[in-house]
Amino acid sequence: MTDLSLYRNIGIFAHVDAGKTTTTERILKLTGKIHKTGEVHDGAATTDFMEQEQERGITIQSAATTCFWKDHRFNIIDTPGHVDFTVEVYRSLKVLDGGVGVFCGSGGVEPQSETNWRYANDSEVSRIIFVNKLDRVGADFLRVVEQIKKVLGAKPLVMCLPIGVEETFSGVVDLLERKAYVWDDSGLPENYVVSDIPEEMRETVEEYREQLVETAIEQDDDLLMAYMEGEEPSVEEIKMCIRKGTIALDFFPTYCGSAFKNKGVQLVLDAVVDYLPSPTEVDPQPLTDEKGEETGEYANVSVDETLKALAFKIMDDRFGALTFVRIYSGVLKKGDTILNSATGKTERIGRMVEMHADDRNEISEAHAGDIIAIVGMKNVQTGHTLCDAKTPVTLEPMIFPEPVISIAVKPKDKGGSEKMGIAIGKMIAEDPSFRVETDDDSGETILKGMGELHLDIKVDILKRTYGVDLIVGQPQVAYRETITSPVEDTYTHKKQSGGSGQFGKIDYRITPGEPGSGFKFSSTVVGGNVPKEFFPAIEKGFKGMMEEGPLANYPMLDVEIELFDGSYHAVDSSAVAFELAAKGAYRQSMSKAGPQIIEPIMKVDVFTPEDHVGDVIGDLNRRRGMIKDQEAGTTGVRIKADVPLAEMFGYIGHLRTMTSGRGQFSMEFAHYLPCPQNVADDVIAASKELKN
Repeated sequence: MTDLSLYRNIGIFAHVDAGKTTTTERILKLTGKIHKTGEVHDGAATTDFMEQEQERGITIQSAATTCFWKDHRFNIIDTPGHVDFTVEVYRSLKVLDGGVGVFCGSGGVEPQSETNWRYANDSEVSRIIFVNKLDRVGADFLRVVEQIKKVLGAKPLVMCLPIGVEETFSGVVDLLERKAYVWDDSGLPENYVVSDIPEEMRETVEEYREQLVETAIEQDDDLLMAYMEGEEPSVEEIKMCIRKGTIALDFFPTYCGSAFKNKGVQLVLDAVVDYLPSPTEVDPQPLTDEKGEETGEYANVSVDETLKALAFKIMDDRFGALTFVRIYSGVLKKGDTILNSATGKTERIGRMVEMHADDRNEISEAHAGDIIAIVGMKNVQTGHTLCDAKTPVTLEPMIFPEPVISIAVKPKDKGGSEKMGIAIGKMIAEDPSFRVETDDDSGETILKGMGELHLDIKVDILKRTYGVDLIVGQPQVAYRETITSPVEDTYTHKKQSGGSGQFGKIDYRITPGEPGSGFKFSSTVVGGNVPKEFFPAIEKGFKGMMEEGPLANYPMLDVEIELFDGSYHAVDSSAVAFELAAKGAYRQSMSKAGPQIIEPIMKVDVFTPEDHVGDVIGDLNRRRGMIKDQEAGTTGVRIKADVPLAEMFGYIGHLRTMTSGRGQFSMEFAHYLPCPQNVADDVIAASKELKN
């Protein structure tokens, strides 16, 4: 059994083209896991194993891989950089102890880097930074370091400096050891020499080394005092301080290189060993009750505790259903019977495997700290806790964002319906941000997701992986409705038809809620005019009706309902009567509360060459966009804007036309805002037409 201090569970994350997957490939080559390195642009990268990934050259699913470096075991998750797949990044961060943030040496801090960095901050994941592609035209290591400070508000701790720039980039100087690592042009990672620092770099190296030492030893008061009195700390003492500060998120050790040219990756691997935490050095996962509230207990990382594990990803591949699991406590053995605390059902563990991208090694047991896959589990979903049947527990659940875009699909022939149903069932289990509904009126299947690319790829998977021939409709926006003014009203539900009847009277106030608050119900009834046992039925009645707003049948958001009085009948009142009273009250009063249509607003981040800035801003304004920020870089300009999703369909094609193929953009959901009246009128008219 491996000593837990030798474990590193890490993720590699970044913007779309910063070179994450290539960096992972190089790590696998260096650690002896693959013999010939695959290239992303050839569609041969080891961790990009879906057909869609290999074609598009982007990573969609987080592939888990185990490898070894200097007696340490690395469990590496390669995450997607595209904003439509941030749910994959979020879900990976949930089970990681540390990460490597990869930035492009010429592109710098790009939109997706910000999103992923923010997620990693929220998850309190320690990171090291690798500034990649320093062989590229326009690459500038120190400029990217400044961007990391300014844009991300982070504190990069420069650990090495590049030797040469762009096409003359040949290696790096390790500041701590005062050594130069220089590679030849063979592209082989092992072909390097360790030499003295180039003469012209000595002064700069000493300046940056001094900054490094001073920042690091702030972690240790005794070392700091000795340093101020002129005593130089040893390299081991400095490393100890860097480790402490990295785990505390006080700073981020920052390296540079070119993964594609195999230069500088070894130092990153050494840094993972030296500075990123083992599973026992991070805060343990909190345990929660059925409502998701923390209980004050934790899943301590130890093999001596009872089993506590989190299913963080479900994947269906050519070998069958795989459930990826992070084990926090205890030991899991082949043949064990475990409890899924979310479903209350027990399940016997058949085969367990250690994953290497798309390959697998069978294992008979796994321990606290491991990330493994279990073959053929049933009734498990992402976020479920797997535990010892005698001591049920629940780990903190995962919360996934609501979809903002939908498309209607239907099979071209009858035979495709069953095939599509089975396929969609598997796809929902794999991706919690992908939702599916059936339109009762048209009978069409509605796919909902996080963006156009997200749904494009889902349709592609249905067609190619599962062989379903589809007719695909136009993308639709997830409009919502809300209210603008308070209403106080009363409603009586009365029904008499021989025998006992139905009676329920409620007095209530409906008020607009805070943005993002959803639906809230409260009761201030005094004196038992409405008995407490009927409150849940009244809440259920109102809540059920919130799915259809009064204007265009879109779900209602941000509404508060207060029950303040009412009356009941000793014989005729029942939970059903009060639930029906609430439904009648909703129909009666919601249209009086100033209902309005609200639309999803997206946070849009556009990169454009300088000569096209005017066109891009003009176009965003025409799309009802609100420009928030504009920032010039060396290779172009970044424009940040809030734009309604309805105006962003097909934007990538339009942007490329405007910028001669050089523009890039990403967007993510920001919030809901009221539609302009003309847009609201169109939405209401379209809804009525659909009904008729």
